[in-house]
Amino acid sequence: MCRWVAYTGPQIYLQELVTEPDHSLVEQSLHAAEGKTITNGDGFGIGWYDQRPQPGLLRETMPAWNNRNLQSLTYQVQSRLFFAHVRASTGTETTRANCHPFSCGKWMFMHNGQISHYPELRRQLENQLSDQYYQQRYGTTDSELIFLHLLSNGFADNPLKAAQVTIQNIESLVTSTGHINIRLTAAISDGNSLWAMRYATRKQPPGLYWSQHGQGQVVVSEPYACDLANWHEVAPNSLLTVSPGHEPQVSRLLDS
Repeated sequence: MCRWVAYTGPQIYLQELVTEPDHSLVEQSLHAAEGKTITNGDGFGIGWYDQRPQPGLLRETMPAWNNRNLQSLTYQVQSRLFFAHVRASTGTETTRANCHPFSCGKWMFMHNGQISHYPELRRQLENQLSDQYYQQRYGTTDSELIFLHLLSNGFADNPLKAAQVTIQNIESLVTSTGHINIRLTAAISDGNSLWAMRYATRKQPPGLYWSQHGQGQVVVSEPYACDLANWHEVAPNSLLTVSPGHEPQVSRLLDS
């Protein structure tokens, strides 16, 4: 599966988190320690906020580990809130439209994990979207569908409720196997606050951690530093909220 990092706080150069650490995201694209797969070479993406409300995006189908454009961009660009993602496909095509992060207006989203039996469910999930959000679907991944369902279910007004409704709606779908499993960690932002969720229908969900980075906060699928003392693991079945001027808050997603 994929690896990702999200940052919010005072402006920093993207390279501080994407390329410089010993176990940076680019290093994780070749040698992930906690992912289901060791390599994450099915594309990469960077999304960042600056003066305008909509995020800028760079998404490529090449592996992150040998892309000079990525090195150059992260060396030059500073941002107060950015996402970076390296992809390991769970079955959909390696295209730019399927690379993370995804955006819709001011919103940005990235994801690690999968919905089981997704090919059987894809049409049902797409049919549940309103025309407004269906028209914002450019790729074929379950990740992008989760993003659009979160927005459609009112994430802007009540993030916790929207996450709960989205998960419950997906889990209520029926396939020939009779059950659906979701495993995910995901990050979403409106350019001001940052939310991250960790959830699995069964078994252990993928990892999710947060830490201080200078005066800001960083949220990751896998720590980029060997010293784990400064990392806080987000509990399974949780929604992490990081807002300006506030300590990170953790809320329970669903009752067992």
